[in-house]
Amino acid sequence: MEVIKSYIETNRERFLEELFGLIRIPSISASEANKPEMVKAAVYIRDLLIGNGADRAEVYSTPGNPIVYGEKTIDPSLPTILVYGHYDVMPAEPIDKWLSAPFEPEIRDGKIWARGADDDKGQLFMHLKAFEMMNATGTLPCNVKFMIEGEEEAGSESIAGFCSEYKEMLRSDVILVSDTTIISPDTPSVTSGLRGLSYIQIEVTGPNRDLHSGLYGGAVMNPCNVICDMISQLKDSDGRVTIPGFYDDVSVPTDTERAKMAERPFDPAKYMEAIGVEALASEKGFTTLESTGIRPTMDVNGIWGGYVGEGAKTILPSRAYAKISMRLVPFQKAEEIAEMAIEHIKAIAPAGVKVSAEYLHGGEAYVSPLDTPEYLAAERAYEEIFGKKPIPVRSGGSIPIISTFEKILGVKSILMGFGLEDDAIHSPNENYPLENLFAGMRAIPLYYKYYAEMKKAGK
Repeated sequence: MEVIKSYIETNRERFLEELFGLIRIPSISASEANKPEMVKAAVYIRDLLIGNGADRAEVYSTPGNPIVYGEKTIDPSLPTILVYGHYDVMPAEPIDKWLSAPFEPEIRDGKIWARGADDDKGQLFMHLKAFEMMNATGTLPCNVKFMIEGEEEAGSESIAGFCSEYKEMLRSDVILVSDTTIISPDTPSVTSGLRGLSYIQIEVTGPNRDLHSGLYGGAVMNPCNVICDMISQLKDSDGRVTIPGFYDDVSVPTDTERAKMAERPFDPAKYMEAIGVEALASEKGFTTLESTGIRPTMDVNGIWGGYVGEGAKTILPSRAYAKISMRLVPFQKAEEIAEMAIEHIKAIAPAGVKVSAEYLHGGEAYVSPLDTPEYLAAERAYEEIFGKKPIPVRSGGSIPIISTFEKILGVKSILMGFGLEDDAIHSPNENYPLENLFAGMRAIPLYYKYYAEMKKAGK
């Protein structure tokens, strides 16, 4: 829409300054002492919504950080889009690795450099400005609601309760989210799925105290040795998880969907070079991209025990620990998988040690069908902006709250992201290309337009 493109050019500098104002608020949800900054960011967004044309916008208190809600109803008979985003960010440490102050945004090389530039303030801001532009130009074709939280980077502990309490207020036809990536502007993509997560911690206990490794070594079970041996049994030589029942509910995409995913450009040599390895370890029968997108897996995230300080201390440790994450696919259930894993780990433990384990957190996988108006509207919007039909991508990562939305609110989410893999989210020198920021602002109104048209036509 030319009117939107013209509006962006006219208001470009104002848009950037408003975004920078939001970025300058260090809304780090990991710190309880940072509560005033969380409230400040929520109020800032509420005021933007009101200024951008919302009928109402409010800051709702929760047991954790505030949630901002806003809405605009133009006709109750028309579809309603619920926009979800988050204003909290990751800590900026290590500060000395940043080339500029993390909460003082700078534009260099055509990119915004700052914490939250992409995740998720930059991508959320695209929706706020798209909403303003559609209101200002009289092109808003349906109703819109906003639900913006401040705990996504800390587990989204309050939003499920908020959704349950305000289910009627949040009633919508689709949830629109920009918190993901595209392959590149030359190869656009839509994230059509996310893996779930099941996270557990194991403790192996042997003797009642650390023992002298000379006097007791060879006669007493060493918990560090035992935990390593147990972990080595959790996957076989084909890269398959050996936990009984682990694959019982696994859904494999159709050959058609796998063929579409395979259109994604991928160079194994460059992939290995970028991460500094000389070989890959995909599950037998699946490609590297399929192994990280459509297949479940199990990985040790941390393992510790015994003496790890400077110099030597010859002991046989009393305890050893490990943290394990299992990425899940439809239709695996996080708690069920955790129970299976814990039961199996205890079953393979040798005599001479005690094993305890607990489920820490997790969530289910999420997949969007590729033939619905909700997805097809995104496909058309991307194609118009980038000149190519986007490739559907199953992300290996997890956003557990997305599957929670479907359970509580009963609607699908469309993951319409514009970030890039090298935007360094969660790392020093996070950045977001201006090209992607403004492409998103242009694409979002197109999504509204095509979605409203498709729903009206009964597709």
